[in-house]
Amino acid sequence: MLLRPKYSDIKIILYYLGKITLGIGLLMVIPLATSILFKEYNAMFDFLTGMAVCFSFGFLFIRIFFTNEDLDWMHGMIIVALTWVAAALFSAIPLYLSGHFASFLDACFDSMSGYATTGLSLMADIDHVSNAHNMWRHFIMYIGGQGIIVVVLTFLLRATGAFTMYVGEAREERILPNVIHTARFIWLVSLVYLAIGTSALFLTGVYEGMQPVRAFLHGLWIFMAAWDTGGFTPQSQNILYYHSAIYELITISMMFLGALNFKLHYSVWTGNKKELIKNIEVVTLFITALATFSLCAIGLAKAGVYPEAISLFRKGFYQLISGHVGTGYSTVYPKQFVFEWGGLALVAITIAMAIGGSACSTAGGIKALRIGIIYKALRQDINRMILNENTVLLEKFHHIRDIVLEDKHVRSAAMIMLCYLALYFAGAIAGMLFGYQPLEALFESVSAAANVGLSCGITAPSMPNALKLTYMFQMWIGRLEFISVFTLLQFLLSTVKGK
Repeated sequence: MLLRPKYSDIKIILYYLGKITLGIGLLMVIPLATSILFKEYNAMFDFLTGMAVCFSFGFLFIRIFFTNEDLDWMHGMIIVALTWVAAALFSAIPLYLSGHFASFLDACFDSMSGYATTGLSLMADIDHVSNAHNMWRHFIMYIGGQGIIVVVLTFLLRATGAFTMYVGEAREERILPNVIHTARFIWLVSLVYLAIGTSALFLTGVYEGMQPVRAFLHGLWIFMAAWDTGGFTPQSQNILYYHSAIYELITISMMFLGALNFKLHYSVWTGNKKELIKNIEVVTLFITALATFSLCAIGLAKAGVYPEAISLFRKGFYQLISGHVGTGYSTVYPKQFVFEWGGLALVAITIAMAIGGSACSTAGGIKALRIGIIYKALRQDINRMILNENTVLLEKFHHIRDIVLEDKHVRSAAMIMLCYLALYFAGAIAGMLFGYQPLEALFESVSAAANVGLSCGITAPSMPNALKLTYMFQMWIGRLEFISVFTLLQFLLSTVKGK
């Protein structure tokens, strides 16, 4: 029997949502400062308006629903799910006011895509967007990669219910015993790489002939999206705009680092470098990347689109790795996937996108850890059938430490994988209902649900609104890995039908 939620439950949820909404308004200080620095006064008023709306709703919720009650597990999960919806809605206000979107829904699409580190975009005339709005687009991607709740926890002094919200944002692993310290370590890693990555891209941009200020801004924005495996760029041609092998090499390095587990980063930072070759996620990522790239290369060779081996490797490997780690950076035009690459190469990238990067990283998708666990379980079952029935089989996997494979690990990995597969195919069916070809519809659906951002041309302002909402839902539930969204849906059902 469903029990109707109490008013006290709603008060707790909306009170904390109000506090987080205030935080979203405060984040707009960064693009506001950018607009003042570059004298972009129209953009300045866009962000002042966005901040005013956030502060109004935030203070209203805090005043009306004030409570001193602590969060429980359900509250934390629901707050996380609603936070991402609220963040997308409020953050879309200054984007819509920029005049680069046909509707507020399109602005919300880009906002959700940014926070979910997807990179699919409906923004028009990207090449002429203001510095302030570009800063906001990439900054929300940087925030979303670390996690909105991780940002909140980084600066919270009172952390009741912190771990619940941390888990609700698809991060199951504590790096440090205290979840607040874990959140702060995630930000420490991100800021260190921000300095390194931005510097490398800035120097490359200057070397390639860009003006210093422009080179710095592009380096900062490209790093933010690369590290957070997002995919937004300040140019409509994406990474192809730079025509630079050095730029491509740096972005490959940064998006691969972003796709690694933050716990793995901690292990390496504290001196355990052997973890890089022993960890099940790294090994799985290497094997799946090699397998899918081999398939992609065969497909490209058959299509004959890149007659030279260097071109085939450079184009094929970049798109494949970008898709595998969930970044969505591209050095080809979207329609080339359909009209030049051929079905086999498209299937290879779709598989790579579906797998995704590491757990507890900035990447989306099923995750290499789950693929590795399911493979270990399959191998154990095959050995059990081959060997004597009295033989005791003990399967282990190494993830920071040696872990004995148990049914709970397999069950958890298999359940999440099935949810992702269902989400991928549901989105593909939605695309087919609107007249798109099956393989193209599946490619775009996997890109949205696995938070990648590569497109074969379906994502455009002219696509049906229902499909825009479908992809937004996929980005949201795929980024949060289902549990917190399922909890929210159960809560809403209980509110309507509960007793």
